[in-house]
Amino acid sequence: MTTSDAISTGVLVLMAAIAVVLILQCLRLQDIWQLIVDCKSSMRWAQIHEVENKELRSALRAEKAHVEQLRRKLDLLQTMMPAL
Repeated sequence: MTTSDAISTGVLVLMAAIAVVLILQCLRLQDIWQLIVDCKSSMRWAQIHEVENKELRSALRAEKAHVEQLRRKLDLLQTMMPAL
């Protein structure tokens, strides 16, 4: 084997090693990208749930106010009943 053949073989092995490292990095980047996409989706759902929760809390406050108003009316009617 000549020096030129040894150098060519060494360069070929080095290029193969670099290709393997690049492939592994690409696979790792795909995993990271998928994690980012999943996080983005989870964040979107969290925002949707937050809006829904705000709407539900608002509706609950309105219902509690309505119940309180009805109780006051009932109390007023009960106080008026003995007068009849």
